Amino acid sequence: MAKTIMKGAEGIKAHVGQHLGYSDYLTVTQEMVNTFADATGDHQWIHVDVEKAKKGPFGAPIAHGYLTLSLGPSLLPQVYGVEGAVMGVNYGTNKVRFPSPVPVGSRLRVGAKLLAAEDVAGGVQMTLEATFEIEGAAKPSCVAELVFRTYFG
Repeated sequence: MAKTIMKGAEGIKAHVGQHLGYSDYLTVTQEMVNTFADATGDHQWIHVDVEKAKKGPFGAPIAHGYLTLSLGPSLLPQVYGVEGAVMGVNYGTNKVRFPSPVPVGSRLRVGAKLLAAEDVAGGVQMTLEATFEIEGAAKPSCVAELVFRTYFG
């Protein structure tokens, strides 16, 4: 799918209520999970002990929920761009849920819908609904309302 390009602040506002598209799929690897575990100190066996996790409730190691969420900043630029922006920052989240696990080896993508856009000093605050999906899965693995601020020069 083609990347949605919004032209400046007015272009962002014109896209409110629209689904912006999907990223490419990304394969979630055990190396990614282990690196995230090292960075966060979350070494729970369902993530990092491959042999034990194979016998556990998910039948395989699974990615941390927050690892899934943290892939947003790398996947969302594949979904949309803003012409004229000089900087964008993560401003926070309104709501995050993890309805289903992300088994290691699965392919994950994100889709985004622009829920709201409001003026802030020097830019626009955007609220996106980001839905992280595993290829072939019935339910999303993460649904989050993400808040970004985009600034213009």
